[in-house]
Amino acid sequence: TGSDGTTYSTVVTDVTDVVEAVMPSMVSITNLYEETYNYWGSRYVAENQASGSGIIIGEDDDELFLVTNFHVIDSNLQLTVQYVDESESPAYVKGYDESIDIAVLSVKKSDLSQDTLNSIKIAKLGDSNTLKIGEPAIAIGNALGYGQSVTTGVISALNRDIEMENTIDSLIQTNARINPGNSGGALLNIKGEVIGINSNKL
Repeated sequence: TGSDGTTYSTVVTDVTDVVEAVMPSMVSITNLYEETYNYWGSRYVAENQASGSGIIIGEDDDELFLVTNFHVIDSNLQLTVQYVDESESPAYVKGYDESIDIAVLSVKKSDLSQDTLNSIKIAKLGDSNTLKIGEPAIAIGNALGYGQSVTTGVISALNRDIEMENTIDSLIQTNARINPGNSGGALLNIKGEVIGINSNKL
């Protein structure tokens, strides 16, 4: 039984309606970043590129606001966002909390065409505090940098703690596959509401 009293008899297999409704809220993020490495006692700096995912979570008169993982945008020199209509625009870091691997980006609406503004949507946010183990879960993200992908599963566990450089607590565990590039994408409930942010780093 889900948080809203709905009974689920099987793991969700057909989520096409949910995905179609939510995909306009999903973005792909390309991070042109600087990496420093040592080779035979010499220090070198090289530019590299990585891909991740993000979610459109809000707007004001001038900007869109996106949420993603901090590690998706770490050390960035330039960030580029691609939308559901495959158009692109620059993005800027608005704020972040490295300790919980979260970052907020902004995009200037003036950098977007009217067609793109018409094709995107603000994601609906759900309540992760009402999740139940076994409830269906849908993960959407930019898998391996090749475009948006969808995987399904269930909520496997709640309030997981993982210790890396620091301890991140109260995590949601799912058996929906999270691939490299999925980081920063949305974990959804069956109603298409965002209940978490995917992280492949963990």
